[in-house]
Amino acid sequence: MNLPELGAFLRTRRDRIRPAEVGLPQGPRRRVPGLRREEVAQLAGLSADYYTELERGSAKNGVQPSAQTLAALARALRLNGDERDHLFHLAERPGPPSAHGPSAHVQPALLGLLDRLSNTPARVITDLHETLVENDLARNLLGRSPAHRGPAASFVYRWFTDPQARERYPPEDHPHHSRVFVADLQAAAAKRGRDAEVTKMIAVLRRRSQEFAALWDTHDVAVRRMDHKKIVHPTLGIIELDCYNLLSEDGRQRLLWFTAPPGSPGAEQLELLSVIGTQDLGITEGTAPEGLSAAESGSQP
Repeated sequence: MNLPELGAFLRTRRDRIRPAEVGLPQGPRRRVPGLRREEVAQLAGLSADYYTELERGSAKNGVQPSAQTLAALARALRLNGDERDHLFHLAERPGPPSAHGPSAHVQPALLGLLDRLSNTPARVITDLHETLVENDLARNLLGRSPAHRGPAASFVYRWFTDPQARERYPPEDHPHHSRVFVADLQAAAAKRGRDAEVTKMIAVLRRRSQEFAALWDTHDVAVRRMDHKKIVHPTLGIIELDCYNLLSEDGRQRLLWFTAPPGSPGAEQLELLSVIGTQDLGITEGTAPEGLSAAESGSQP
């Protein structure tokens, strides 16, 4: 592993990013043109000390970044495909993660749009509804996406296996969302072909959920592009919003955002979200389903 080159590369990538590009305030007394080390660490979900060791290129503490860490840094530093590949090469890690899963590299076009959606809840997800990156308003609205690997990383999977995943939606709307999720998953599975990840997820869902199995056998298929949703917020109550999806060219990722007509109750509630913040949120978008085996969740023992 070429730690000095890796550290130098990280430092140059950090220097070129302005705080506003990643949703951070410029602030006074900023002595560097780009991001601070602690800011990169925060964006990547790392400790400041660990990131500092990486950038210094020091091997004294046995710094060995994992593929997941490198993928998080690639997102935080807004690396393009070539830069991401170079980062993995310097770290002597196998090729970057595929376009699937929570560690996938967010497509730059979708990430650029997400950066500009500062006044509306938005997130980038995969075709299996795995959250890749989201803004603060999305976390305020839906709760923070739990950190899972394997099938449990998918909100569709948690929808059919974990009752808590449905708590943000009124019970009378559950059948509609179930149909929409399954039809959308049918489309994703068809596009992926003989993909082991989606095949495993479908098999486990059929075994664990009679509702999913019945809907899957209808063979209804429809890519979700727009929907009207009611969100049960723990502080603001029911918020009625329109949910839009912008798909990437290959359909593997999508930018999802929520909005409401100007002057509507939903628009007023969205404005309050940025004031309330996350301190009042008592639940997340879904936790690990009870009784989920290590093999099904993809978690490590």
